[in-house]
Amino acid sequence: MLLELDGLRILTDPVLGSRIAHLRRQGPAPSPEVTDRLDALLISHLHQDHADRRSLRSLDPETPVFAPRGAGRFLERCGLTAVSELAPGQSVKIGRIQITAVEAVHGHGRSPVSRGSEAIGFHLSGSRRVYFAGDTDLFEGMTELADKLDLALLPVWGWGPNLGPGHLDPERAARAAAMLSPRIAVPIHWGTLFPLGLARLLPGKLSTPPHEFADWCERLAPRVAVRILQPGEASPISSLGGGTVDAQA
Repeated sequence: MLLELDGLRILTDPVLGSRIAHLRRQGPAPSPEVTDRLDALLISHLHQDHADRRSLRSLDPETPVFAPRGAGRFLERCGLTAVSELAPGQSVKIGRIQITAVEAVHGHGRSPVSRGSEAIGFHLSGSRRVYFAGDTDLFEGMTELADKLDLALLPVWGWGPNLGPGHLDPERAARAAAMLSPRIAVPIHWGTLFPLGLARLLPGKLSTPPHEFADWCERLAPRVAVRILQPGEASPISSLGGGTVDAQA
């Protein structure tokens, strides 16, 4: 996701190429303009679909990067020179925006790279308040993020036919929306990466999760407006009085 808020451009967990290992991008690659003039990069955790080496190496090495504890060494090996590690509850200020690391419930043992680091989400507070969940399951402290939250970026699926623990499916993401009570929720982490050959066999997994999330929100979080963005699509949040959200998953 590319967030444009209060004059800043903030990119989250970028995957910019056509593949990661056995996963292939579905649809067009992000526009090269996505990585222009970045003011900050947020890395939620070190799983390959959130911290892709090739994508990170293509960025301006002096871009300020905020990541969980234990992630600095990996990110510096990717050529990034301005890395700050944050534990849940720690904050930094960039321009008019305060960026705070928050809890995430997501396993970190998938690869040797990720075992030494945690997973976090991010809360951004400026003229508007935004929550970027990264990858997480529901957790009790999620309700503490609900204070006048304008926008929640919630994962509703993943890159395969099934989800393991530490993820949100459409129903659980809707329960997260009910706990967070944002004005707008944008479903993320769907429809972009899929194992080679499976897209033809299970095409529904690439398109249905955000719509299932919207249906569940009608039941569980009816006051939350769901805005579904196709990968690569941009949407202004003018209804909130300023700023834009650009989806480039």
